[in-house]
Parts: sequence; C-alpha cells; structure tokens
Amino acid sequence: MNHTSPAPVAQAPAPLKTPEATGGAPRPAAGQRIAGLLQRQGVLAVLLTVVIVASFIYPTFGTLDNARGVSVQASFGAVVALGMTLVIITGGIDLSVGSVFALGGVLAAWASQWGFLAALFAPLVACGAIGLLNGLLVARAGMAPFIVTLATLLGARGLLLAITDEGATTYLIPKGSAFAELGQGSVRGFGYPILIALALFGIGGLLLQRTSFGQTLFAVGGSNDAAMLMGLPVARTKILVYTLSGLLAGFAGALSAARLSSGVTIVGVGMELDAISAVVIGGTLLIGGAGSVSGTLWGVLLLAVIQNLINQIGSLDSSYQSVVSGGFLIVVVVAQRYLARSRRTT
Repeated sequence: MNHTSPAPVAQAPAPLKTPEATGGAPRPAAGQRIAGLLQRQGVLAVLLTVVIVASFIYPTFGTLDNARGVSVQASFGAVVALGMTLVIITGGIDLSVGSVFALGGVLAAWASQWGFLAALFAPLVACGAIGLLNGLLVARAGMAPFIVTLATLLGARGLLLAITDEGATTYLIPKGSAFAELGQGSVRGFGYPILIALALFGIGGLLLQRTSFGQTLFAVGGSNDAAMLMGLPVARTKILVYTLSGLLAGFAGALSAARLSSGVTIVGVGMELDAISAVVIGGTLLIGGAGSVSGTLWGVLLLAVIQNLINQIGSLDSSYQSVVSGGFLIVVVVAQRYLARSRRTT
C-alpha cells in the first residue's frame, strides 16, 4: 500500500521586529531630533555667538566686571520671567507682573523700617495675594487670563500710587541693614541677586522635569480638556502657577529695592513684555504645552547682553533695544512654527 507524504505547508515569513514589538520606544527621525534640539537650545547658540563676536569687537565687553554687571541687572527680570514661564507653559499669560514687581519694591522699602522679615514678607504676602486672585478668576471663574491680569496690572499700579501719594513719597531702606545687604552683598564679586536667581532657576528646573506637578503643567498646556479627562487637578494647578508668578514678581521687586536702597515707583513699566519676550525667545510656546526654564534664562541673558552691547556702541539710543528685541521675537516665533512643522512631518 502506497503512502503519499503530505505536501509541505508554506510558512509565512516571520514578521519584522519593530521597536514597539521588541518593547522599545520608536526612535525619532534625525530631522525631528535636530528640530527639537534647535527649538530648545537655539537661543543658547545665538547668545554664545553674540558674546564671542562682541568680545572681539569691544574689549571692555568681555571683561569679568562687565559680565557681573550684566548678570546683576538681568537677575531681577530673570526671577519675573521664571514665574511667567510656568504660566505660559499652562497656556496662560500674566500681564500684571510689571506692576506687581514695582508694588513689591515699594512695600519692601516701606516695611524695612520694621526689620528684615517685615521687608521680605510684606511684598510676598501682598503680591502672592494678587497672584492668587489671578488664579482664582482664571481657573474657577473661567475668565480669560489676558483680561484678568490686565485688570490686576491696573489695580496693582493704582495701589502703588495710593501708597506713595501719587509717587510723591519715596520710601528708603536703611543703609547697612540686613535687607539692604540682600540686594547689595556679594560672594567673590557675584552679587546675591545673581546667586538667588540661579538657585530659583535650579529649583524651577527640578520642579518642571522631576516632579508630577511639572508634568501636570505640560499636560494642562498641551490640552486642558484632555488633562481634565485624565483626572489631573487642572484648576488647582492654574491657581498655583499664577500665585507663584505673583510671589516671584513681588520677590524680584523686593530684591531690586534692596539693591537701590529705595522703593522706586516708576520701575516695572513694560517689564511684563520683556518677560514674555524672554520666555518665548527661550523656546517656550505661547500656546502652552512646551518650554523650559533653562531656555528662559538664556533668553533673559540674550536681551540683557543686547542692551549692554547697545551701551557699548554708545552712538545708539537705548530704545534700539526694543527694536532688536522685537526683531528677535518675530524671528523666534517664525522659527518655532517652522521647527514644529518639521517635527510633525519628518
């Protein structure tokens, strides 16, 4: 009896092993990685280029004393911009920081007659309360951040004028006091404001990158509705970032007053626009959901270096800084749109 052997069964080719099948995440294309790197650190490359070129052209620009001076002047705006970064990452905006900065300085100078703690806590309490009000109106009442913070900008400036009798009274900080030392002291030539700003940025970086709160900020800015569906504390997060923005603006104003030994009523005008410019130039998207505190720091320093460079030239008016800053802002926003499109299509 003949036995016929069964016909061989054709085997399907083994499936290709994809990164997902092997348990790894897909690696982004080279174009995506480059676009992401430029979006995050492009401002640092521009800053280094400007510093190197300017140092060759103007010998006094590259000196250590000039670097210290630029850093001290930039430190106050940097602290304000740090709070603005947190707000913008959530998709918001805070136009009140300039007036809050000035109010913090006046309150610190006024309270300095009662000692260091009074001079420090008076601006923190008042400015933190303004930030809290912003957060409650935005998060709980559902009001637009632009309108809310524009109203508190006017309110803080009005309170400042009421305290100083329409600017006729200037409160002085006692010379040699511990609070004055906070703004005027230094460690090896580097002023306390520089060290304080760097410490705050270090804390801010850890907060954004190493905590669940930081990830919540990015989620809220990326999609408010999706964050709510995920069960994230959206309202509480917004209230907290606006409160932090008010606290940091008030603290920066207090530092500035300690540096100047007085509460100057005319400071802070337009500071909110400088802070927004530095944040956006540093790579944080105005629509929210992406950004970094390191980029904001480079953005603040770039604007400060441009101002110092204009002073070095001597023949240019300081108003040219606004022209240059506006030009940088337009270029950065256009570049961000191009890079974001490249990351989606690559």
